[in-house]
Amino acid sequence: MIYTITFNPAIDYIVNIDNLNFGITNRSTSESYYYGGKGINVSNVLCNLGIENKALGFVAGFTGDAIEAGAKNLGIDTDFIHLENGISRINIKIKSNEETEINCQGPDITDNDIKKLFTQLDELKDGDTLILAGSIPNSLPQDIYEKILANLSDRGIRFVVDATKDLLINVLKYKPFLIKPNKQELSEIFKVEISSQEDIIEYGRKLQKMGAINVLISLGGDGALLIDEFSEVHKIGTVKDKVVNTVGSGDSMVAGFIAGFLSKKDYDYALKLGTACGCATAFLPGLATKEKIEETFSKL
Repeated sequence: MIYTITFNPAIDYIVNIDNLNFGITNRSTSESYYYGGKGINVSNVLCNLGIENKALGFVAGFTGDAIEAGAKNLGIDTDFIHLENGISRINIKIKSNEETEINCQGPDITDNDIKKLFTQLDELKDGDTLILAGSIPNSLPQDIYEKILANLSDRGIRFVVDATKDLLINVLKYKPFLIKPNKQELSEIFKVEISSQEDIIEYGRKLQKMGAINVLISLGGDGALLIDEFSEVHKIGTVKDKVVNTVGSGDSMVAGFIAGFLSKKDYDYALKLGTACGCATAFLPGLATKEKIEETFSKL
């Protein structure tokens, strides 16, 4: 079974405005909304690929109820912990002459809530996959990723970590099966300017030496690069099409990669499916659908 965790899910409210002017009332041309959070995004694309999974995390208030109902309507099996106080976030994305985002804080998560999550995680067993993706709210300890992996490290669980800076670095000693930094994040981790493929490979291998088993590096419009557990380098380009929305592309890549690897145990296939999913999301207003994934996969 694949499990995802979304610590701070949100309703992403998308507002389209022809020309945004501050200090006056603006009228939108259209609105839409999506149930967001990196783990939920991964679960959504896994479902679209027909892969069974369960979404864990924290929700609160009427917005939390909406997120849970929305996720279930997408076919996601959820087991969210309901917080007693506060509401889950509504993030506002304004698309106009410039794109503006307002990301909110979200509810407080108590020590008792964290204990409930660890009780859920105690049910994971040998062969399961746990995907930890994204940042964490201020109410959680900054070493929460590390604590989770430490607690589960001796059970034969496959860990996937898509995070930045210390959240990522501090879990490498637990040998995660997959990490997915992008080029910019790689530069930030090592405080260097990365300008070539040789640089990307060099610093990707350094992450392996620090504990990562597979390092998947997304390169945006240039595709992706994988350094696998055997130290082999796999490179893939991308499909050229109109980019509609890049939000969730990285999460989609993670979902596709894991789905591809678990189905065929082949890294070239996993990289191709992951890239197809990432591209498919970029070419749609929402997350990658099965039809768009298949179409994109055939063009890679």
